[in-house]
Amino acid sequence: MPVIDRRRFLVHHAAVAAAAATSVTLAPRCVRAAANDRLKVAFIGVGGRGASNLKAITGTGRIDVVAICDVDNRFLENTAKQFPAARKFRDFRKLYDAVGKEIDAAVVSTTEHMHAYATMPALQLGKHVYCEKPLAYNIAETRAVTEAAERAGVVTQMGTQIHAGANYRRVVELIQSGAIGDVHEAHVWVGRAWGLQSEADAQKNDRLFVDARPKTGMTPPSYLDWDLWLGPAPERPFHQVYFPGPNWYRWWDFGNGTMSDLGSHWNDLPFWALQLDAPQTVEAFGPEPHPEIAPASMSAEYQYGRRGDRGPVKLTWYQGTHKPEIWERGEIPKWNSGVLFVGSKGMLLSDYRKHLLLPESDFEDFVYPDPFIPDSSGHHEEWVAACLDGGETGSPFSYAGPLTEANHLGNVAFRVGKKITWDRETMKCIGCPEADPFIRRQPRAGWSLS
Repeated sequence: MPVIDRRRFLVHHAAVAAAAATSVTLAPRCVRAAANDRLKVAFIGVGGRGASNLKAITGTGRIDVVAICDVDNRFLENTAKQFPAARKFRDFRKLYDAVGKEIDAAVVSTTEHMHAYATMPALQLGKHVYCEKPLAYNIAETRAVTEAAERAGVVTQMGTQIHAGANYRRVVELIQSGAIGDVHEAHVWVGRAWGLQSEADAQKNDRLFVDARPKTGMTPPSYLDWDLWLGPAPERPFHQVYFPGPNWYRWWDFGNGTMSDLGSHWNDLPFWALQLDAPQTVEAFGPEPHPEIAPASMSAEYQYGRRGDRGPVKLTWYQGTHKPEIWERGEIPKWNSGVLFVGSKGMLLSDYRKHLLLPESDFEDFVYPDPFIPDSSGHHEEWVAACLDGGETGSPFSYAGPLTEANHLGNVAFRVGKKITWDRETMKCIGCPEADPFIRRQPRAGWSLS
C-alpha cells in the first residue's frame, strides 16, 4: 500500500490558512451529496460518546438517521424511541449489508478496538465517516484506515472536538508566526491517572482497582452481546472490570490507556502548531510494563527531525504523577494538564481554553498577530457541512492518522522497555522485532479489515 507522505499530511492545515488569507473557498476533495440535500447517516455506537455525537450531529438539522447500532440493547432501544424510523442492528456488519447503499455517511462511536472494523466498510463503500478518537486500536489498523480514506476521497473527521476551539487556533497562530521564536522543545502533560497503580492510589485517582486478569468470569448482563462487544479482540469471559466503559480503557486487548485517549486531544496542539509527522525515535519511562494493563503514570520522549524550515524538536508526554521538571520546580503555573512550548524567545503555556506567553513580563507589550486560521462553525457542524456542501474538516483522517500513530508509538516504546527507532515506510521499529505484536495483531476469527 502507498504511504501517506508528509507533504499530503501537512497540506490540509496550510490550505486552511491560505484560504483565510486570500478569501478563496477551498475546493472540495470529496464525493458528496447534492447541495441542500439532507445527509443520510448510520450511527454505530449510540451510548456514552455515541449519544453525545448523535445529539450534536442531528442537532445540525440536516440529518436523517437511517440506522442505529449498538451491542448494548439498553442504548439501542432508548435511541430507537428518539428515532423510530431508524432501522436497528446489534452487528454493524449486518447494518452495512442491509443499508450500506442507502446511507451517505457513518458515525462510529464504539470502543477503541472496534474503530477500524466499524469504519473500514463505510470507506470501502465510499461513504463519509466521523470516527471517535483514537482513529484505530493500533498502528497497522490506523494506517489501513488512513489509506482507505485517501482512496475513497470522502469527508472524514476524528473526534478531537477541542481542535475546533478558538484557543487552539490562536496558539497555532502564535507558534507559527514566531511569537516565541524557534521552538525546539514541547511538553504535554495530563493529570488523569487511570490504569495500573497501587490500590491506595487507585482509590484516589481511578474508577476501580485491578492489577491482574480475573481468574473467573461472570455472566454477561442480558442486554449485552458480549461476543459482538469483543469483536476482533482475543476471546475471554465477561467480567465487570471490562464493562461498562470506560473500564475497558486500561486493558491492552481493548484500548491503550491514557496515551491514545487523551493524547489524541493534548498532543493534537503541538502536532498542529509544529507541523509534526512521524517521530524518529521514542523512549518511554515508567513502571515495569504489565502484559495486560496500561499504566496509570508514565512519560514518553519523542524526537522529531527537521520539517521544511523548522528545526528538530523534542516532545515529551507525561501522564498521571509524571510531570515536566519545570512544572515540578514551580517555574510555570502548575496547571493540572497543559502544553508548554519552549522557544528561543520565550515560552507558551496552554490548556484547552486559555494560554499564556511566558515569562509574562517579557510579553507585556506584545501585539498578537491578526488571526489567519478561520474559526470553526463547530466540530460536528463542520463535518456535516463538508459532507453536504464541500470544503474541509479540522481533523480529517489524513491528519488524525499520523497523530494517532505517533501516540501509539509512545505505548510501543513503553511496552518493549527501550528506545525505539521508527521506520514509517515499513511500519517497523528498526532492530526491535519484539515491537511487532504491539504494532499489528491478527484479529479473532470472523473479523477482517479487507
